[in-house]
Amino acid sequence: MRTAVTGKQTACYHCGENCQEGKITSDGKYFCCEGCKMVYQLLNQNGLCEYYDLNGQPGASQRITVRKDKFSFLEVEDIQRQLISFKDDKQTNITFYLPQIHCSSCLYLLENLHKLHAGVISGVVNFTRKEVAIVFDHNKISLRKVAELLTSIGYEPYISLNNLGLKKTPLDRQMIYRLGIAGFCFANIMLTSFPEYLGLEGAERSLQGIFRTLNFILALPVFFYSAFPFFSSGWKALKHKHLNIDAPIALAILITYSRSVYEVLSGTGGGYFDSMSGIVFFMLVGRVFQDKTYQQLSFERDFTSYFPVAVSVLKDDKEIPTALPDIKVGDTLVIHNEELIPADGILTRGKGFIDYSFVTGESVPVTKEMGEIVYAGGKQTGSVMEILVVKEVAQSYLAKLWSDNDLKKREEKNGSFVQLLSRWFTFIVFGIATIAAVYWSVFDSSKVWNAITAVLIVACPCALLLSNTFTNGVILRILGRNKFYLRNAQVIEEMAKIDHIVFDKTGTLAAAHDQEIAYFGKPLSNRQLLQIATLAANSNHPLSKALVNHIGRKGKMPVNNFIEITGMGIEGQVGDHFIKLGAYTYVTGKADQPEGTAVYVCYDQALQGCFQFSNQFRESVPELVKSLKPKYGLSVLSGDNEGGKTKLERLLGYDSVILFNQRPEDKLHYIQSLQIHGKKVMMVGDGLNDAGALIQSNVGIAVTEDCNNFTPASDAIIDAGQLSRIPVFIRLCKVNKRIVLVSFILSIAYNIIGISFSVQGDLSPLIAAILMPASSLSILLVTFGSGNIAARLLKC
Repeated sequence: MRTAVTGKQTACYHCGENCQEGKITSDGKYFCCEGCKMVYQLLNQNGLCEYYDLNGQPGASQRITVRKDKFSFLEVEDIQRQLISFKDDKQTNITFYLPQIHCSSCLYLLENLHKLHAGVISGVVNFTRKEVAIVFDHNKISLRKVAELLTSIGYEPYISLNNLGLKKTPLDRQMIYRLGIAGFCFANIMLTSFPEYLGLEGAERSLQGIFRTLNFILALPVFFYSAFPFFSSGWKALKHKHLNIDAPIALAILITYSRSVYEVLSGTGGGYFDSMSGIVFFMLVGRVFQDKTYQQLSFERDFTSYFPVAVSVLKDDKEIPTALPDIKVGDTLVIHNEELIPADGILTRGKGFIDYSFVTGESVPVTKEMGEIVYAGGKQTGSVMEILVVKEVAQSYLAKLWSDNDLKKREEKNGSFVQLLSRWFTFIVFGIATIAAVYWSVFDSSKVWNAITAVLIVACPCALLLSNTFTNGVILRILGRNKFYLRNAQVIEEMAKIDHIVFDKTGTLAAAHDQEIAYFGKPLSNRQLLQIATLAANSNHPLSKALVNHIGRKGKMPVNNFIEITGMGIEGQVGDHFIKLGAYTYVTGKADQPEGTAVYVCYDQALQGCFQFSNQFRESVPELVKSLKPKYGLSVLSGDNEGGKTKLERLLGYDSVILFNQRPEDKLHYIQSLQIHGKKVMMVGDGLNDAGALIQSNVGIAVTEDCNNFTPASDAIIDAGQLSRIPVFIRLCKVNKRIVLVSFILSIAYNIIGISFSVQGDLSPLIAAILMPASSLSILLVTFGSGNIAARLLKC
């Protein structure tokens, strides 16, 4: 790429600003300052000059230098803790807001930071939020040095400690400025165009040239500044060899402006500056409104309480289930085996074997001793531990973990049919505009420009896209309000297709705590019962929790060498005694399995007896089954034995499939067998032993009650108290599809009517510019109104 030279001024090869020719050069390229030259040399030395090939002069000017110690505050440990999202012995994760991000060159450079410094492991850019998530090795580079590295290449991080708790991206101020200028110029052009509308006679005709010149001047900032986003977006799309929805808008503005300039300069007319400025103004009004609405939906999804779950808080030696938003700094949390750590804290009791795979991708548990800090997002895989909260629950961070697409290794689903149609819509619009231009050029050349511009403006696919996006947004908000939280909008469409539902039993149909428990076997002393309860408290399984509630805990005992085998049982050294709890085959090693749901006890290698559980189904289950039975196939998969089979058969009917002694892999294989036969399967489980089945199913729902059963395997999380409302939620998802179809038909009808007037050449471009955002607003009213009416009728 050659540097552009004009007269005595040269465009800086790095940032594009003017600089004196020949003053600052390197490799035959000119730079406006030593800072830009230094950035170029740094990129050149590390083989990153493709940065300049993707976009011309993409960098930020380096004329204003950053003071040397500006980021010294990042060396303060307390401030680091507030900024970083994760840290272990090898790496630190942090997200910076970089307002300078603006093009594909920025994305390329920031995702290749590791080539500039060996201490940077990776960088991932969120282009729309102008954020970069950086993982770096703090043994090789400090947090301060990372910030200074970004600054040295023109991407100074914007860090505000006052706003750490609320990372809501502000509305683009540039867009507001563009809108204001377009509105001012549009209003004044309309005023100075009145003589043109009314006609001038005699001596007054001399004023016509003055008014046309004023309109020409007022249209300049509209065309070159206010309309820039449409030209930029359309051009970037063309460079990637596809058309987006801004392409026809940009072409309409360009044609209208070019025609107007020609008429004014040639003296053949006053042009269409009023229409051109009106197009830009009304389109920007629609764009600002759309951006603000999207931002509101995004804000709700980031910060609404996604997880209707709790964690045990230790108060007066009692474990009190506490909702995550109610956890405060200074609280002591009790984290059991397989529970997620909801907040950053210091380990005060026990030993941590923490799985940070949700954060780092590394599945090997990290050992933590008392006094060490542990981070939100980790999962305890050892015995019970206690942590002192040092930072409040960052639910936005947990929501990010849950919604991360990399957590679920599924095939990427196809987008909505509305998006597919919109992709081709622009081609159809250009075709119609071309046909109209050819027709009127033959029969009435005065209507050519009106026909072309009106078609390009009025027939925009914005309304088609809005119909799907905003309907989904309304339904997601309504479901969330009812404590049913979906991973993303795609789950709505999947739920509408469901025809078979598979339930787990314990912890799902049967409540974890409503159990009748009786002990049979050799008598147990109070100390033995305390040891059994202490071991069981380290497990998150519903039977273990029910056993702890039944026995009670008074006092604490250390647990060592704790092991939990999913679906089988637990074991560990409690004090001086070795205890095993679980299924008969696990505890005794024998194949015979007695009937009934029971937890067997092995104390120092000797079988003592068992705790028999009588399943108490949730009160809502009969109503749930009654609602689902006529419309869906039902199955129950249980890891327990057949003790509750008779009760389940009476509840679900003898034609339903009920399988017992199901291991996690058995549940997965059953889901696969249903799908092979063409079934669309929803799996409803407690999220503990059902991860494989939840992932395999078309929709996986994790039921939560009083513990932190966060699982990235699920598509949705539902509060146990809302289980009976699953049929209503499915109906609402089906209504969602109908609303999209209705709004889609309205949008198509609008486009057909608008185009039919446009091709006749009788529709003013200005009227078309007003109608287009009006159609988008009407779609919003239909989707919001219909969604909320449907929710009221279904009592959601």
